[in-house]
Amino acid sequence: MSDVATPDLSVVVPCYNERESLPAFADELSRVLGPMRAEKGLCFELVLVDDGSSDGTLDVMRSLAERDDLPCQVRWISFSRNFGKESALIAGLEAARGACVATMDADLQDPPSLLPEMYDLLCAGDCDSVATRRVTRAGEPPIRSACARLFYRVINRISDADIVDGARDFRLMSRPMVDAVLSLGERNRFTKGIYGWVGFRTVWLPYENVERVAGETKWSFFKLAAYALDGITAFSTAPLAFASVMGIALCLVALAFAIFVIVRAALFGDPVDGWPSLMTVILLVAGVQLLCLGVIGQYLAKTYLETKRRPLYLVRERGEGPCARETGDGRGEGDAAGGAAR
Repeated sequence: MSDVATPDLSVVVPCYNERESLPAFADELSRVLGPMRAEKGLCFELVLVDDGSSDGTLDVMRSLAERDDLPCQVRWISFSRNFGKESALIAGLEAARGACVATMDADLQDPPSLLPEMYDLLCAGDCDSVATRRVTRAGEPPIRSACARLFYRVINRISDADIVDGARDFRLMSRPMVDAVLSLGERNRFTKGIYGWVGFRTVWLPYENVERVAGETKWSFFKLAAYALDGITAFSTAPLAFASVMGIALCLVALAFAIFVIVRAALFGDPVDGWPSLMTVILLVAGVQLLCLGVIGQYLAKTYLETKRRPLYLVRERGEGPCARETGDGRGEGDAAGGAAR
């Protein structure tokens, strides 16, 4: 068996109010990892990240860390408040010590049963990452599914990030790829785009959509829309180019309209009236100007947040199960801040 201090596989799970899902997730993960450990002599660790939950998720994590029937070391990190899933993912990746690292959700929409196949594909040496994608969106509202597909088409056209339609955060990565992802010190993180931007050889594993085992999704339509906007502004400057093109187009329209008015008055002597149409044009131009200012403002806001160099998250407390406690991880309990500038 591998050295306990260096797990063969680390499983990173960001959690926000997943008290109901975590026990079922731990049981299913144990059912999958148990045979892998028995057959291949592998060593595992489970890294749970509490993203400021308010439903007792942290208590469940503590209890899982003390269980001796799980075929993996359990370590947990608890944030001082809710910093968002992106911060939880980066905290888990920074804490993971395995030769390869898997990231997945706790609601069992990412089936742990795929892990053995993903591990075998990665160990075959033909890829650096095994990622999953949903081939169906059963159970989702039609409008939400249509908007999601539209987003993937748009961002792949206007950015250099390769993001596959239906891609999940459930993936298994080699240590070099994990280190590459961690080397990007940006604060406005869009992990799906980062995975595509760093490159590396990726094999995609399709699977049917799975319903949550318990609880409700934390992603409303408006949160997803804001997340999509973050992704576009993080990996593309096309909106800025669009604002410029709109400005040029309106200038040309205004010039053409002015020539039309002058020629009409010279040839026919018509008075220039039409107050309603004039107000319509003014309101249209003003609206486009505000839209362009809003686009520019989004990029200025991102720049402002980057320059402040605040940490991505703050750790209130962390802990580990008995096996991990015997070997230690060399990080120390006093490290309260994560994601600081490298």
